[in-house]
Amino acid sequence: AGGGQPPALSPAQDEGDDKHKNGKRVTFPSDEDIVSGAVEPKDPWRHAQNVTVDEILSAYRQACVKLNCKLIPKVLKQMQELKDLTHRNECLDLKGEKLDYKACESLEEVFKRVQFKVVDLEQTNLDEDGASALFDMIEYYESATHLNISFNKHIGTRGWQAAAHMMRKTSSLQYLDARNTPLLDHSAPFVARALRISGSLAVLHLENAGLSGRPLMLLATALKMNMNLRELYLADNKLNGLQDSAQLGNLLKFNCNIQILDLRNNHILDSGLAYVCEGLKEQRKGLVTLVLWNNQLTHNGMGYLAAALPCTQSLETLNLGHNSVGNEGVHKLKDGLISNRSVLRLGLASTKLSCEGAVAVAEFIAESPRLLRLDLRENEIKTGGLMALSLALKVNTSLLRLDLDREPKKETVKSFIDTQRSLLAEIQNGCKRNFILAKEKEETEQQMHSASMAEIATEDRTEEEDGADSGEHVEKDGKDSECEGGEEGVKDTESLTDSQSAVRSEGIVLPLLLESDSDTDDDEEEEVVLSKAPSGCDRHMHTVHTHIVHLQTHTKSDKVCVCVHSAVSVTAELSCGQDLEELLLEASLETGRDAP
Repeated sequence: AGGGQPPALSPAQDEGDDKHKNGKRVTFPSDEDIVSGAVEPKDPWRHAQNVTVDEILSAYRQACVKLNCKLIPKVLKQMQELKDLTHRNECLDLKGEKLDYKACESLEEVFKRVQFKVVDLEQTNLDEDGASALFDMIEYYESATHLNISFNKHIGTRGWQAAAHMMRKTSSLQYLDARNTPLLDHSAPFVARALRISGSLAVLHLENAGLSGRPLMLLATALKMNMNLRELYLADNKLNGLQDSAQLGNLLKFNCNIQILDLRNNHILDSGLAYVCEGLKEQRKGLVTLVLWNNQLTHNGMGYLAAALPCTQSLETLNLGHNSVGNEGVHKLKDGLISNRSVLRLGLASTKLSCEGAVAVAEFIAESPRLLRLDLRENEIKTGGLMALSLALKVNTSLLRLDLDREPKKETVKSFIDTQRSLLAEIQNGCKRNFILAKEKEETEQQMHSASMAEIATEDRTEEEDGADSGEHVEKDGKDSECEGGEEGVKDTESLTDSQSAVRSEGIVLPLLLESDSDTDDDEEEEVVLSKAPSGCDRHMHTVHTHIVHLQTHTKSDKVCVCVHSAVSVTAELSCGQDLEELLLEASLETGRDAP
């Protein structure tokens, strides 16, 4: 047993040994030899260094020859006018040019060398291929901060897909105008995914883009998560008062970053306004401008708006023009406006108001310490209504602009035409007076701030001379406190200046309306008495000088006899407890169809 042969290996062991002997072995190179080489990513601006206008023109001409396409004279002209190539130039204007795919490709020789603030591609007849090429270039070369692709109806799905990629990837694009460029069901998902990410885009125009239905649902859902978009323009999209309005209401509930929402010329209706107002109630901060111009709203919808206005703390501009609000609607709206503490501009142009409605508006004017602009054009506001507005302006110190039709409305009593002109002049003078007061207040606050800073400097020098430690502590505390007061004064002044400039040049301009006249048939006796004008509870007692005018009309055949008694000056004390609406309604009695 001890000197015998070793035991034979089993077949399994033989196979294992063979594999071990004949198997492949893996070795790794040393760390220094792992990377054999590297390629740096292409610099988009490698062609733009020390470039000249002649080089740009030459490259563009060569590209057109290579692609066998025509030179665009407008491009050549604008390139020749370039002065500074180291900063963004103002605009590349291609509006109205017909850009096919080859023309778009040739423009890359420009985009790779020059950046612009605005690239205008409006109505350039872009197709899917051309649009895709241009949007890829603009994204890669960061060519524009403002891009206009409006009135291009054939960019198609691939065009919108490239546009969405551009919106998602670029860090410079802040403004995209796609008015009258259809964004249909099959294209909307791409744009929605891009908007879900908070990119650089702050302003988006999608007027008349066919958004009603699924496209709006996708966009609104995506925008709930967007933190950067500030202005959204959705006019002329036939948005309805059911699903579309419900989506807008939900958007306002979740997104408090959008500051301007323009919904003009849609079909929101009163039912849709209810959804929008539910979202508006959640806008403690955020929405600054809401445009509901021409949405078939009536007095029934004003109740929803009146309930939402006291809740919102950011809304400054509300445009309800070209809706059938009527006198009843303004009465409903009035209480909400008075309770609101933010509205500075109110648009009620062409809202079917008569003198009765003007009385309700006048009460709001008298109560408001902050209203800056009011638009009442294209309404049937005659003598009585103008009297109410004039009276309200005697106690209002904030209204800087009140838009009324320039020409007086027709009256059965001819002398009332002159009265209307006189009242219109009084209203204009009241606004001018408020503007002067605002400027004086601004100057006074600036002087107070300057005096405060001078006083601080004097105290600093005095306490430095004392040199006591305790004195130094007091000086520091006093200086901090007065600096805070000075900064508040500066903020107040800046706020006032911003408000005035906003009236002169607003982001949303209330559309200019044509003036209209209306004839009245009935002749009635009218007595107009302006006696007292109560103001809001936060005002002190005021003295108002008004005139009592007793107008009598007698119809004798075709002749109208007007008796005007002499004017009497009346002094009235204003208190909080009086019913201004009742007094102004009495003052607004008017001949014709506006008479109660």
